[in-house]
Amino acid sequence: MPRPSFTRGFDLVAARRALARAEPRFRPWMRRIPIEVDWHRPFDPVDALASAILYQQLSGKAAATIVGRVRERLCQDARGRMTADNLLRADETVLRSCGVSGNKALALKDLAAKAHAGVVPTVRALRHLPDDELVDRLVQVRGIGRWTVEMMLIFRLGRPDVLPIDDLGVRKGAQVLLELGDMPKPKELLALGESWSPQRTLASLYLWRIADSQKPAAGETPRSQG
Repeated sequence: MPRPSFTRGFDLVAARRALARAEPRFRPWMRRIPIEVDWHRPFDPVDALASAILYQQLSGKAAATIVGRVRERLCQDARGRMTADNLLRADETVLRSCGVSGNKALALKDLAAKAHAGVVPTVRALRHLPDDELVDRLVQVRGIGRWTVEMMLIFRLGRPDVLPIDDLGVRKGAQVLLELGDMPKPKELLALGESWSPQRTLASLYLWRIADSQKPAAGETPRSQG
C-alpha cells in the first residue's frame, strides 16, 4: 500500500476561514495581524536541525554568529550547508573554536551519525512521513526534542495541524485570546485547541503574534519550551 504524500504548506486563505468559523475569537485578531510564511524555500533536514541545535539557549545574535563560523569553516558545498559528512569530519577543537559547546558538538555528531543511519530522513523522504512519525524519529537525536521538530513541521514543512503545546508564546497567546486568568498548562491547551483542528498550525502562528502584541516593542515572546 503506497504511503501518503504530504505537500509543503497549505492554503492560508481557506485555513483562515475555517479557523474563524471554529473559533470566532480569532476574527478580530485576523483583521489586525497579517500572517505570511514562505514554505517553499529550499532546505536540508540535517542543516535545519544542526542550526536548531546551535540556536538552543542562546540569543539570536550570538547563535547566528556561531552558525556563521561553522558554515565558514566546515561547509564547502555551494550552499554552505551543514551536512552529515562535514559534521562527521569536523574536529571537535574546530567546533569549539567556533563557539560550539561540548554538549552541542556531541549533538551535532549524533545528528550526523543518525542521518547516515537513515533515522534523519532526506527531503524526499519527508514527503511521506506523518507528523507523529517524524517526531518519533527525530527525537532520537541527541539535543532534539519535540518542540524543535514541531518548529520544523510548522516553519519548514508547513504541515497544517501542529499545535506546540509546550511553547511559552503559544500558551501566552491562548491566555490572551481566550481571556484566561493564567497561561493554560500544556495538557489544558491541547484540550482547548482540539476544536481548532485541522488548522492548528495557523492558530499557533496567530497565537505567537497575539502574545507579541502584549509585549513592549523592544522584544518578542520567545518561541521556547516552558
